[in-house]
Amino acid sequence: MARISITHTTEYSYRNPVGLTRHSMMLRPDDSHDLRLHHAVLKIDPEPATLRWTHDVFNNAICVVEWPQTMRTNRLRIVSTLDLTHHPEGPSLPAYSLDPAAEFLPFSYSAQEIADLARLAERQLPDPERAVDAWARRFISGPGPIRTLDAIGAMTRAIRAEFAYGARFEEGTQTAAQTLALGTGTCRDFAVLMMEAVRNLGLAARFVTGYLYDDTSGTTRGGGSTHAWCSIYLPGAGWVEYDPTNGLMAGNNLIRVGVTRSAEQAIPVAGGYFGDANDFANLFVDVTVSAVPIR
Repeated sequence: MARISITHTTEYSYRNPVGLTRHSMMLRPDDSHDLRLHHAVLKIDPEPATLRWTHDVFNNAICVVEWPQTMRTNRLRIVSTLDLTHHPEGPSLPAYSLDPAAEFLPFSYSAQEIADLARLAERQLPDPERAVDAWARRFISGPGPIRTLDAIGAMTRAIRAEFAYGARFEEGTQTAAQTLALGTGTCRDFAVLMMEAVRNLGLAARFVTGYLYDDTSGTTRGGGSTHAWCSIYLPGAGWVEYDPTNGLMAGNNLIRVGVTRSAEQAIPVAGGYFGDANDFANLFVDVTVSAVPIR
């Protein structure tokens, strides 16, 4: 358990004064059994004319802001400050809560669950050479029954060990097949690879966006910006979080802000501007996270 302070700064700069379109922001986590939000402040400059909170189709908290159409600015600065307590479930949780019927792969979700999970268990991206299929099936190719948790854990560790991590600030996410071919990617790319791989095994998966705090090991990857990982639905255990970028399981060191079906639906700050295409000058993003263990 730890007390966490997060400051997430996003700043757009423009060569000439521009108008701002409606922006939506996915920056506020929801209270849950593993996360207690004590304080949340969102500061926006220039100050918007309207600001309202809503929930998207996945029940994520979304802030929607608008400015007067006549306003022009050379800069948009958004600072989100969070104070929360994290109660990570720890890597041992799924072992004792997994439904016996889901202990080995393959298994089928119940009729009641599959009605809600079906879209999340479908492959979402092209794999013309079936490279993702082949890569996923290496984790269930051993002799005898394959334990579900062992296979998913091995996949999580394999991505951490076999792929090179590299920050990329351009928009967009690689397909799982592209990540396999390149052998490198960002946290978003690795999350998508793992989602597509477990979906190939018949499991439902969601994309998760949020923040990572270091466990002082000095080996975690993906700090200094928003982080991405995935969650997998396991009967009995529920949605269990896996971070293939760092080989973390069950939510350790991960602060969940939003969950979606695909990476494209999880954008911390989305919006545009009125002006010429070359008016955009720069995007600056900085995330600082401090964690104080609570005994």
